[in-house]
Amino acid sequence: MHLLRSRMRLIRFVSHNEPLANPFTEPLSVCPMDTYFPSHTPHLNLAATCPETQALGPGLRTALWVQGCPFRCQGCIAPDWLPLKLATLVSPAELAERILASPVTGLTLSGGEPMLQADALAELVALVRSRRSIDVICFTGFHFEQLLSRPAPMRLLAQLDLLIDGPYLPELNDDLGLRGSSNQVFHHLTDRLAGYDFASLPRKLEVFLSDGQAFLVGLPPNSFSQAFNSALSQVRSYVRA
Repeated sequence: MHLLRSRMRLIRFVSHNEPLANPFTEPLSVCPMDTYFPSHTPHLNLAATCPETQALGPGLRTALWVQGCPFRCQGCIAPDWLPLKLATLVSPAELAERILASPVTGLTLSGGEPMLQADALAELVALVRSRRSIDVICFTGFHFEQLLSRPAPMRLLAQLDLLIDGPYLPELNDDLGLRGSSNQVFHHLTDRLAGYDFASLPRKLEVFLSDGQAFLVGLPPNSFSQAFNSALSQVRSYVRA
């Protein structure tokens, strides 16, 4: 998945071309989800978290990015989150407590590819919802129809209010909405978020500075990369002086 799927990380605009089975054109048997993260895995493997954000859906929400993705979208700014490797392991129960410690009303799942850790994410959502009513948005590079025959993704789909599906295609980036490119589809799996116009709302972006690094949460407008990198260069020149 890609840049405008929203991330929290040191900004790096790159193209990642590591060869891998392409789930957009190959059947799921070529890149089975169970090969990456078996459905019985008891922990989530996280690349990053943002306890509170207003840039990735309505209201105040927690955002999670899982580690590992089978896709190689042109323009991805999070190549470190693509490898299927150990990052930060946390149990659904522990993560649920962290989420509930904040007054959030929503949860956004991204990555990486959330469907590779569908069972653990489904357990997480169920634990949070057993104590608080929240809405849940999930991004995936898979197409919705591809997920319907897979037991673990189906369990996660049953917990979602909104699924945003499909690969990021830079040539279809229209600089609008809570999606990276216009080919991506909003699937309202419940009516909880039906009143929101996710396709045409202005993109939001939050920038966090920590330990000399700049982290992004949200969907940067198309003009952001050049402006941000220019600003960073000016700051570095000032510090060196």
